[in-house]
Amino acid sequence: MNHVLGRRAALALTVSAVLLVATACTRSSSAHEEGRVPTVAVTTNILADVTAAIGGDAIEVIDLMPPGADPHGLALSAAEAERLLDADLVIANGLGLEEGLVDVLAAARREGVPVLEVGPALDPLGYAGTVAARGPDLDPHVWTDPRRMATASDLIGDHLAELVTDAAADDVRGRQEDYRRRLEALDSEIEDMVGTIPPERRRLVTNHHVFGYFADRYGFEVLGAVIPSGSTLASPSARDLADLTTVLRTSDVRAIFAETSQPTRLAEVLAVESGLDIDVVSLHTESLGPPGSSADSYLGMMRTNAESITAALVS
Repeated sequence: MNHVLGRRAALALTVSAVLLVATACTRSSSAHEEGRVPTVAVTTNILADVTAAIGGDAIEVIDLMPPGADPHGLALSAAEAERLLDADLVIANGLGLEEGLVDVLAAARREGVPVLEVGPALDPLGYAGTVAARGPDLDPHVWTDPRRMATASDLIGDHLAELVTDAAADDVRGRQEDYRRRLEALDSEIEDMVGTIPPERRRLVTNHHVFGYFADRYGFEVLGAVIPSGSTLASPSARDLADLTTVLRTSDVRAIFAETSQPTRLAEVLAVESGLDIDVVSLHTESLGPPGSSADSYLGMMRTNAESITAALVS
């Protein structure tokens, strides 16, 4: 990947700023002129699923993140980086989520590839919790709130409509409106589900700080995380783990919510060391599940997670 980026960056630096702007302006029309379907490279499989649902056959979605992968540690092969740099549009989460893609996204911008980062436009929150999160000030895990994802779907639909022909744009707009309705229905469904959890049990302890937006939307308290950071690439200290064990013992915690994309060993050890009857429940938090699973789409993932959280905290 370094060889590809180095060659691309060197080429981009020889082009004037005016030409870069012109390139950005003409990319969306070049697909039509060449008689091809516009390509959209997406850095997370969650956003790729939303993009495909809205774009339909009018676009080609390049999903750069395999099911079960960790977006914080995602790295691209040379071929994947090449496809991203050749795309008509790149869609990213932003807010520091894609820690391993900073260089390639910067290279895309230098070449004039339009890059849509949805996170900064979704009223981002800071981290919450009794055990303070370490890392960037703003939480990138915006997708755990379906209402924010409805705004994201509007942003994505607007950008896709600009890429395609006028006739296809009408179809994109229609799918975007349908998808927003589905998100609104999902939000109501989750609200009804968690409404069965007694208020005093709406407390979350997770593997890392990933459910801040979910907690804000549905009235949960975030007590802490095994990794007191918004990134899975961080590591807890012995003091961090001791502090969290104290929280578990004093807060009537029923479950620790781990992630299917991360090992659960630390969470299991903490549950045992607390001396309490605490379940470790795996959720699909940062990646969709495998094809055919109940979490193989964004809508399915959120519904499945809400069902698991509700079952763990009601019983």
